[in-house]
Amino acid sequence: MPHSQITMKDIAKALGVSVATVSRALADNPSISEKRRKTIQEYAKEHNFVSNVLAESLRHSKARSQKIIGVIVPEIVHYFFSTVISGIEEEASNRGYSIIVAQSKEQFDREVKICDGFIRSRVCGVIVSQAKNTKQYDHFIRIINNEMPLVFFDRICTGVNASRVVIDDYHGAFTATKYLIDTGCKRIAFCGSSLHLEIVKNRMNGYKDALRLHDMDINNDYILECDSRELAEQMIPELMQSENRPDAFFCINDDTAVGVIHVVKRLGFKIPEDVSICGFTNCERALACDPMLTTMDQRGNEIGHQAANILINKVEGITPLNRVEKQIVRTNLVVRGTTRDMMP
Repeated sequence: MPHSQITMKDIAKALGVSVATVSRALADNPSISEKRRKTIQEYAKEHNFVSNVLAESLRHSKARSQKIIGVIVPEIVHYFFSTVISGIEEEASNRGYSIIVAQSKEQFDREVKICDGFIRSRVCGVIVSQAKNTKQYDHFIRIINNEMPLVFFDRICTGVNASRVVIDDYHGAFTATKYLIDTGCKRIAFCGSSLHLEIVKNRMNGYKDALRLHDMDINNDYILECDSRELAEQMIPELMQSENRPDAFFCINDDTAVGVIHVVKRLGFKIPEDVSICGFTNCERALACDPMLTTMDQRGNEIGHQAANILINKVEGITPLNRVEKQIVRTNLVVRGTTRDMMP
């Protein structure tokens, strides 16, 4: 359960020292004995004390409160994440809030530092899509324990009971795979990512269930950990030159799908006559490739609006801080030139 953040005054009272002594000890000031500094610092660490530097400056400036939302994304340059940021900013601005955006660059350590920085600066809440390799969640728990609203989007953390906004990943993957089957594809490969990510599990399950529905075998040789254009260009040539090559690809994102297009064309196959390809995002790149890419529209802007709305409602007390809200945004299949027409 969330609990109030302790203050220097609380530490001083518990240890029987002055607030000034606590302040100096936490700053590692040598005017305080090493033994006392260690005692105070260990107590502060055990009780999740976070120095609120910005709060001090706000008090001195007589500012009422912060209306700044911290946003963490894996990559700002990624089309999907940029559209989510746009949706968050639009909703925040409409309600009188600003945002600070930081990117984890898919690095766990960087994500931890960003979270701790947001706690120290006392943003009013945090919206995050976790890094690929994040498998420990103490930094997210610290946000909750400091009574800051936390909202996940896209890549949610199942180890933390927090609000989230997600695409219906299972339904989207099922729809895409079923469409490939309905257009005559028999050997459909899945280009995914690490299975510790919930979105990957859901999309793979949608892919597999669509195959099962049509009594098609699941071939593990067709299931690849391949989630970027670079990996597609490394891994797909060998698969396409195998005796039982795929006649279709469902890719976890458009970047990977574009990589598959380039490889398939370079090897002399025709799209979609020989190979059909479907992505997942509906980014601008989907329109820039030849042929244009069939893909699932991930609706990032709508995800951003909903995530910001949930967070601000908690900040303003419209909904309880400890209520976990789960919003699912439906995807849409956008059919273009990389897939065949539906069979009669």
